Amino acid sequence: MFTGIIETLGRVHEIRKDQNNLHVTVASAFTNELKIDQSVSHNGICLTVVAIKDSFYTVTAIEETILKTNIGDWKEGDIVNLERGMKLGDRLDGHIVQGHVDQTATCIAIEEAHGSWNYTFEYDKSLNNITIEKGSITVNGVSLTVVNSKTDQFSVSIIPYTFENTNFKNFKTGTKVNLEFDVVGKYISRLYSINK
Repeated sequence: MFTGIIETLGRVHEIRKDQNNLHVTVASAFTNELKIDQSVSHNGICLTVVAIKDSFYTVTAIEETILKTNIGDWKEGDIVNLERGMKLGDRLDGHIVQGHVDQTATCIAIEEAHGSWNYTFEYDKSLNNITIEKGSITVNGVSLTVVNSKTDQFSVSIIPYTFENTNFKNFKTGTKVNLEFDVVGKYISRLYSINK
């Protein structure tokens, strides 16, 4: 379980394909605090630490993860948002994030707004995921508030702190991102589709 508040940025050091899996080695500021079998969110993808060496650690993504997220597009040198699992009793500053990516979206517009930035994303509506105005959304692991919600797209506004401390600063029009929709909204959407 995560909060969507990014702890630090990591750099992809190595990507190794092994049958249908990807082994991704990451350099991060908190590697020395990790342990084997610990869950870490990488751009919103919950992955398990399987090896640690010096300032690097390795996680493994299976085929299902590769198909549903943008991890298959990662390259050595890419910057990823990192968050360790939340501790029981900590403040929940973002919202409840499972680290289970629902689908990807494409950044279709970036607008500077006099000290902040507005990003608009488009996603495949056939998967029945929904956003609502002022609801929660997780984009590449970052807990955000939805603005301008539409059937297949939404926008978020980014403050300077989030811009500087996440990989949002590297987004361009066409960047593919991971989305995790609000867990309550997912259950409501599923119930609605069953009872149609």
